Amino acid sequence: MVESASFAYGGTELSALAEAQNYYRWVVGQFAPFLGKRVIEVGAGIGTFARSLLNQNALSELVLVEPGDNLVPLLRRRFAGESRVKIVHGCFERLAMPTRADSIVLVNVLEHIAEDQALLDDAHEVLKPDGMLLLLVPALPRIYGTLDQAFGHYRRYTKTSLASKLSAAGFEIIRLSYLNCLGITGWFLTGRVLRSTTLKPRYVRLYDRGIIPWLSRLETRWEPPFGQSLLAIARKRDTTKGASFEDRQALRASVPGCPLPRPG
Repeated sequence: MVESASFAYGGTELSALAEAQNYYRWVVGQFAPFLGKRVIEVGAGIGTFARSLLNQNALSELVLVEPGDNLVPLLRRRFAGESRVKIVHGCFERLAMPTRADSIVLVNVLEHIAEDQALLDDAHEVLKPDGMLLLLVPALPRIYGTLDQAFGHYRRYTKTSLASKLSAAGFEIIRLSYLNCLGITGWFLTGRVLRSTTLKPRYVRLYDRGIIPWLSRLETRWEPPFGQSLLAIARKRDTTKGASFEDRQALRASVPGCPLPRPG
C-alpha cells in the first residue's frame, strides 16, 4: 500500500449514482458467484457499491481502498459498526495483506487511472492463485463526452482493448460482455448533445426504478451487442511463468499503451 499525496475527489456523480440501487444489485448479482470470502474493492467512493457487496452472506472480509481525503471520513462513518469492513486510505499498489484476496472489485474505477495497465498488473499480484478480478468499466469510446471529462475519465473501453490489457496482466477472461444497452442513448444525449457536466439524482432514480428492473431481466436472457458499460470477470493465471525477461517485455509491448514491467 502506497499512501497517496493529498487528494480530494472532485467528481459530482457519486451522490446521484447512490440512487441506482437496482443497477448495483444487478451488477453484484453478476459478480456474486465469483466473490469468495475475502474481497478488496478499489475506489470505494462513498460506499454505495460496498453496501451491496455486504449483502452477500458468504463474504467475511471487505477491504475498501479509497484515496480521496474527502471520501474516507464518509466511509468510516458509514461502516463504523460493520466488523467485516476494513478501510484503507491511499492508492492501491500491491496492497500488503497477510493472505491474498479471493477477488478484487473495480466498479467504474479503471477509467480514472492514467496507467490502467499498471493497476491490472498490481491486482494480479495481490490476488490468490485462481483469484478473480471483477470489473465494470464504461464502454464505447464514441460516446465519450463532457460527462466523462467532468468525472475524470481517461477513456472508455472496447471489448478488444480491455481483453488485451487483461491478457497482458496475466488474466484468463471468463466473461466479457456489454451491460445496460439502453443507457447509451441517455449518456450520448447528456454528454455529447446537451454537454452536461453532472448527473441529476432524480433522473438516475427514474431510470433505476423504471428501466433497470426489466432491462436486467432482458439482458440476463439476451446478451446485447453493445452497451453503456462492459462487465468483465477474469481469473488470475500466470501467463509468463518460465518465460524469459525478453518474452515478458514482448508480451506487454504488444499491447498499445501497456507499460513495461517496473523494476523491483
